[in-house]
Amino acid sequence: MREKSKSVLEFDKIIERLSDFAETSNGKKEVMRLQLSYDTEGVEFKQKQTAEALSIIIEKGTPPLGGVADIKEYVKRGSVGGIISLKGLLSCADTLRAARLIKNYVLLNNKEERSFEILEKLCSSIYSNKETEDRIFAVIISEEEIADDASPELKRIRREIQIKQNSIKNKINQIVGSSAMQKYLQENIVTMRNDRYVIPVRKEYRSMVKGIIHDQSSTGSTLFIEPMAIVEMTNEISDLKSEEKKEIERILLELSVMIGDIASEMLANQE
Repeated sequence: MREKSKSVLEFDKIIERLSDFAETSNGKKEVMRLQLSYDTEGVEFKQKQTAEALSIIIEKGTPPLGGVADIKEYVKRGSVGGIISLKGLLSCADTLRAARLIKNYVLLNNKEERSFEILEKLCSSIYSNKETEDRIFAVIISEEEIADDASPELKRIRREIQIKQNSIKNKINQIVGSSAMQKYLQENIVTMRNDRYVIPVRKEYRSMVKGIIHDQSSTGSTLFIEPMAIVEMTNEISDLKSEEKKEIERILLELSVMIGDIASEMLANQE
């Protein structure tokens, strides 16, 4: 009888259509798990729940669900001391922000005569943590970039890298631009090989240019040499970049621990 009822009502088609309106991937999964109910009290509760949702949307507009993501794997990684990726941390911050906004949407600015009893009870248990949310957004610019101001140490390191890079550029441009060097060069340009600044030297003049060979042209007639005058300067940049990497890992671990500390609350939010 139940299967016949589902068929007559085209229940599966209704569920499929409904899932298209779900704002999140988890919401879609929940919709697809819905079944017919034959419990009168349960049906009446769900109708009241739906009526409240419709009323609040009419009164307050579309609920702010944007940014809600499946953060289960990210918070689990943080809870065991692992480092969460930039993408994962942004997803966690987005989800924290969405949780805070949806909670405020339901609980705040309600008219005295208006009550959304079911939704208010549901949303009162939503966890929010604006401090963690703001910290992540302040530190992470995108899925590929951390802000210079993420920490005083990172800002110092990046400033030193920029200063040394400018010094190298000035130095190598002086070398290339010198009249003594012109006849040794295949072209009057500076290129990069293995993150090192190099100049294209004619093979027959190799002995006239002190430096390290990093590459050669396909014909072998041109050698790409890093002038000895900038080797040490470039090594210093490499050391600074290693420091930068370590500092970024430290910052990401700090943020991951913050998420790990509220893992249970965030998983409860997701549910």
